[in-house]
Amino acid sequence: MASDALALDEIDALYGDSHVLHRVSLRLGQGRLLGLLGRNGAGKSTTINVIVGLLPPRRGTVTVHGQIVTGRAPEVVAARGVALVPQGRRVFRSLTVRENLAVAARRRRGGPAPWTFDTVSALFPRLAERQRQLAGSLSGGEQQMLAIGRALMSNPRVLLMDEPSEGLAPQIVAEVMATIRRLKAEGLSIVLVEQNAKLVLDVADDVAVLNSGRVVVDGAASDLKGLGIDLRQHLGIY
Repeated sequence: MASDALALDEIDALYGDSHVLHRVSLRLGQGRLLGLLGRNGAGKSTTINVIVGLLPPRRGTVTVHGQIVTGRAPEVVAARGVALVPQGRRVFRSLTVRENLAVAARRRRGGPAPWTFDTVSALFPRLAERQRQLAGSLSGGEQQMLAIGRALMSNPRVLLMDEPSEGLAPQIVAEVMATIRRLKAEGLSIVLVEQNAKLVLDVADDVAVLNSGRVVVDGAASDLKGLGIDLRQHLGIY
């Protein structure tokens, strides 16, 4: 549909002989936040890898703003306006903060680039303070800020965030979630991959839950909370 920023339709994906995703269908609306929940091994990161072109699906289609990108190379998917904040941050440790941001800079076609070093620095003042510091010497929270800033420097229309709270202190998690809320308020379409259901339900418009590579819950976050749907059995929480 034209209103979808991102759509997955009937995706099957395999690693070798291991069938990981089974007919996964997801929708991310324009300017909305889709929370993708699931326990370890549920298929969340595999779904992200399919979207960004790191893993071609066996069947099904991936569409970004109406353009089919199924199986296209990661650089092609990125050029369509998709950026990833990867699990584990994966900053370039031997480059400075400023260099990490510079290598990701991309001007959005058809208009000025809203995200620059200055605007990322305004979002994360600590990055401006440490711009000449090697990324490998930053704290975990600062590296997460850098990973988000690096993704924003590509001026995406769809932002994928894979476990951004992982390994962070509660105060830093709160800062990251505040940043996500701000980006959502500015109209960015976001997929937030998490194991922490509370974090997702507090910020998401829509929620999907993966269990053993299948979508087992899919709906508006307000409906899930209003209906009192128990997600614990799907997330391994007892």
